[in-house]
Amino acid sequence: MRAGLSVIVPVLDAADDLPALLGGLMAGVEAGLIRELILSDGGSRDGAAQIAKEVGAVWVAGPASRGGQLRRGADAAEGAWLLFLHADTQLPEGWVRAVKAQMADGRPGYFRLTFDSQGIAPGIVAGWANLRARLLCLPYGDQGLLIARDEYEALGGYQDIPLMEDVAMSRLLGRRLRMMPLALRSSAARYRRDGWLRRGARNMWLLARYLMGSDPERLRKLY
Repeated sequence: MRAGLSVIVPVLDAADDLPALLGGLMAGVEAGLIRELILSDGGSRDGAAQIAKEVGAVWVAGPASRGGQLRRGADAAEGAWLLFLHADTQLPEGWVRAVKAQMADGRPGYFRLTFDSQGIAPGIVAGWANLRARLLCLPYGDQGLLIARDEYEALGGYQDIPLMEDVAMSRLLGRRLRMMPLALRSSAARYRRDGWLRRGARNMWLLARYLMGSDPERLRKLY
């Protein structure tokens, strides 16, 4: 029987982001919780592969597609539980305790969201994300996903699609999803680049289009 936690992270030129994530994961290594770290690459040309080698992570390579990268990472995992995280994520203090509690509960879990940026706009966007996740059971991938391997496989795993793979999975899990009592910190780089209002409105529009049946490949070009 498989034991422990496999952490799966899709990467694409993420060398600058990985150190902060890896630093947070060390608490899980020291607690004996993490069995392995899997970096699922989509064609990086920076130093991400070297970082993986230095920390002893499993490196899985394939075409760039977040859904496909997550799926390949899960296929390579050997843990009884899977924790999917984005590369630009910073884990909060105490996350090991929260994850262990959720594993004992047996149901899939996700974190609340905050951003590495201060102000009214980040608070509004994060607040909406957390409200959407709680009321509609639709957390995005930047909130992480902790799920038992057996349940993940029973659902067929992540779809190999370039966008909305997180929403597709959340819709399958539905009311089984539980919000864990800690918030991880996600990069606000895209919001700072595009503008908080513009980026937030675009994300809501893309979600609405997807829920109405639009093709994820077509939506990716608008993302």
